[in-house]
Amino acid sequence: MVTNFVSDKAKLGKNVRIWHFAYVGDNTEIGDNVKIGSLAHVDYNVKIGDNTMIEGMAYIPPLSRIGKNVFIGPAASLTNDPYPPSKKMIGVIIEDGAVIGSRAVIKAGVKIGKNSVVAMGAVVTKDVPPNCVVVGVPAKIKYSREKYDEKRKKWESA
Repeated sequence: MVTNFVSDKAKLGKNVRIWHFAYVGDNTEIGDNVKIGSLAHVDYNVKIGDNTMIEGMAYIPPLSRIGKNVFIGPAASLTNDPYPPSKKMIGVIIEDGAVIGSRAVIKAGVKIGKNSVVAMGAVVTKDVPPNCVVVGVPAKIKYSREKYDEKRKKWESA
């Protein structure tokens, strides 16, 4: 019984965990200690840095570049074609330490800056600067990553 598909042309780092019914395509490079959830689709020609977690049902299309220590929530969707269906694609870049919330959608060609947070359900149509939190449709800056971390710490200690 096949529970997931990982291309024999994919390069996997150490301690990579890929859950049931996930897909990893050709020429994809996955760093060490990466987790890919059930039903996630990581297409061909994708690069994923160390210690990144991609939750279930996420879609990571060709040409995506994901840094180290990134979290991508359930059913988040990156895109790679700004005018579908076209013959020209451009990937999304997610820099180190970024957090992408559940069901967020990231437009082709957008860069999510280092340590930024994209709220759940946000639709990101423009680059996100480093160290900020974006929310809404279309996504707009709400506050800093520092404030986000303070809120998370308060939540966890309550």
